[in-house]
Amino acid sequence: MCPVKPIKKRVSVCTPVSNVPAEYLRFEDISMAALKIQSGVQKTPCTYSRLSKQYGMEIFMKKEHLNYTGSVKERGVLHLLSSLTPEQQRKGVIVATDCNFSLAVAYHAAELRIPVFVIMPANSSQSRLRMYREYGAMVISYGSTAHDSQSHAHHLANENGYLCLEEDDSAVYLAGLGTVGIEIYEQVPKLDAVIIPAGGQCGLLAGTAAAIKHLNPNIAVIGVEPEEFPLLLQSLKTDSPIKDLYGNPNRKLYRDLVEHSMGTNTFQIAKKLVNKVVSVREEDALVAMLRFQEYERSMVDMEGAMGLAAIIAGLLPELKGKRVTIVVSSANMELDLVRHCVDRALFLDDRVSRFTVHIGEWPGEMAKLLDMLAREDIRLLDVCHRRYSEKADLFKAQVECVVETRDKTQNCQLRRTLSERYPSLCWLDR
Repeated sequence: MCPVKPIKKRVSVCTPVSNVPAEYLRFEDISMAALKIQSGVQKTPCTYSRLSKQYGMEIFMKKEHLNYTGSVKERGVLHLLSSLTPEQQRKGVIVATDCNFSLAVAYHAAELRIPVFVIMPANSSQSRLRMYREYGAMVISYGSTAHDSQSHAHHLANENGYLCLEEDDSAVYLAGLGTVGIEIYEQVPKLDAVIIPAGGQCGLLAGTAAAIKHLNPNIAVIGVEPEEFPLLLQSLKTDSPIKDLYGNPNRKLYRDLVEHSMGTNTFQIAKKLVNKVVSVREEDALVAMLRFQEYERSMVDMEGAMGLAAIIAGLLPELKGKRVTIVVSSANMELDLVRHCVDRALFLDDRVSRFTVHIGEWPGEMAKLLDMLAREDIRLLDVCHRRYSEKADLFKAQVECVVETRDKTQNCQLRRTLSERYPSLCWLDR
């Protein structure tokens, strides 16, 4: 048998909760933001999930990924743009990062008749560039790196008077994001806990926590961030917002979850109001994405999968039997990445497996292996027959198979059957 890699221990931090939201972000500001954005951002559904029985709790999905640009960031962006002075709106805004925030700026600025410019590296994905143009932005390709495009954006802003927008933790932006909390409270009575992605600047977590804790201090607020980039956890450990967290996560996969520095305001709000913060492995997030596709008929991205990933990983046992809302924050992922994520998740979920066996080189041996798979009702996805292999004995050939099973039970049965027939069986690392 092939060795199994040890699983790293995941980290969680619990912090004491104050019943009073941080003065920096008042509930009155969030309520006013809800009124200002109600005509431009829909009230997203918060529906009971079929996953509830599987995980032993009442799970409700707050489907923010159903917003027009596929992200909760629309709430904060629309409130931010609506709060600009007439002069700022006349001159226009400019962004230079490819993220959900920029997509929301492109769409809502165009809807408000605000000139909007998006600066992107020349090697950016054509599908993403097309999306910005369709939303109404003027797209300018410049340089080969994000740093090049950001420098050019600042240059154009200074030269032409544009307002250069970057996602931050200003009270105006957080108030817009906090409107999610008001809707959740109205949509799910007798709520026990809310699970919220804590990536990036943690604006969604901070804003929602401020609203929820004002309405009912007994509702637990839980933040979830990737294990590969635990910015909030590290900030809580040092009791100070980290300004330069080292890490090299897959930016194409994590996108908005990656931020090297945390804002002082979001940190102070999270420190006071968030009950618990946990970090999840990439593997659990990928399986969560698969569960969304199968049970919710939605293909979310890594940020959108964070909350469910924490439940799948068993990091929140205290929520068993409780009434829980998961904020599904976004669903912006390129198609080629979706395919890779689904394939990887099927392996992690023991639904697709890869193994090698050694068979004799005489006629009928390959047929026996294929017949065995057919009797077990196993779907063969790929097979490779290697006559010359360093690991094969004389007059033996190595056969590598990729197979699909219905579930883990059938996968275990297949492993037992193959191990009895083929002593050379080796399951390849997932």
